Amino acid sequence: MLKSEELAKGIQDCVMKIVKQREDKFVNGEADSFGNDFLGLLVNAYHDSDENNRLSMEDLVDECKTFYFAGQETVNSLLAWIVLLLPTHGDWQDKARREVIDIFGNRNPDSKGISKLKTITMIIYETLRLYGPSNGLQRRVTRKVQLGKLVLPANIDILVQNIALHHEPHQWGDDLHLFKPERFEEGIAKATNYNAAAFFTFGLGPRSCIGMSFAITETKVAISMILQRYTITLSPTYVHSPMPILAIRPQHGIQVILESLHNNA
Repeated sequence: MLKSEELAKGIQDCVMKIVKQREDKFVNGEADSFGNDFLGLLVNAYHDSDENNRLSMEDLVDECKTFYFAGQETVNSLLAWIVLLLPTHGDWQDKARREVIDIFGNRNPDSKGISKLKTITMIIYETLRLYGPSNGLQRRVTRKVQLGKLVLPANIDILVQNIALHHEPHQWGDDLHLFKPERFEEGIAKATNYNAAAFFTFGLGPRSCIGMSFAITETKVAISMILQRYTITLSPTYVHSPMPILAIRPQHGIQVILESLHNNA
C-alpha cells in the first residue's frame, strides 16, 4: 500500500511540475496564455474564475495520467506488433520501405508526406485489426433498450468485444487470421462493406478516442524513420504469445534484429 501511495504522489508531483512550468511561462510574460493544446486547456480550467467550472488538482492530474498512459500504451502496443509483422512478411516490409524512401528520401517525415503514406496506412489498419490496442470497450446501459433480439435492462455494464468483431469470418472471410493489408487498399469503408461497427479499434461514435489521429500519426513517423534506417528480422528466440492486459501485449516481448541500411551507421 505504501509503494502505491508513493507512486501516486510521485506521478502527481511530476504532473504538477509540468503544470508549474506552463504557469511560469505565462506569469513571466514568455507566453500570452497557458496554451491551446490539451495541457493548456486543462490548466485554463484549473484556474477558472468560476468555482463551479474550476478543475481540481486531483482531476487535473487524473486527466493528464489518462491521456499519457492511454496514449503511450496504444502507440507502444501498435508499434510492437507492426515491428513483429513486417519481418514475418518481408514483401510488405519492402513495399513500405520503398514508399517511405520515395516520399521522404533520407529526410525526417513531415506532415505533407505523412498524408501520402498509403502502404503504411494499410499496414497500420491491418495490424490494428489483428492486434488492436484494446480487446473490449466497457459501456454502461443508462436506460432499458432493445438490441436486436436482446433486451438490456438499465444500470448494467456491458463489454463490447471489438476483438471478436475484427475476427468475424462473415465480415473478413476465411483468411481473417492472415496479415493482409490489401484488405484496406480502398479504405476502411470499402474494407468493412460500409459497416462502421466492423472496425472500431479506437471506439465508435461520440466517445471514440480523441487521440486516434495523433496515435496514427505518431506510428507513421516512427515506422517511417525505422524503415529509412534498418531492415527488421525476427529473432529466433521470439515466442508468440499475445496477452490481453488492458491492451493486447506480447507476453514475452518481441525480439528482433535490426540491420543498418547504411554502412557508416
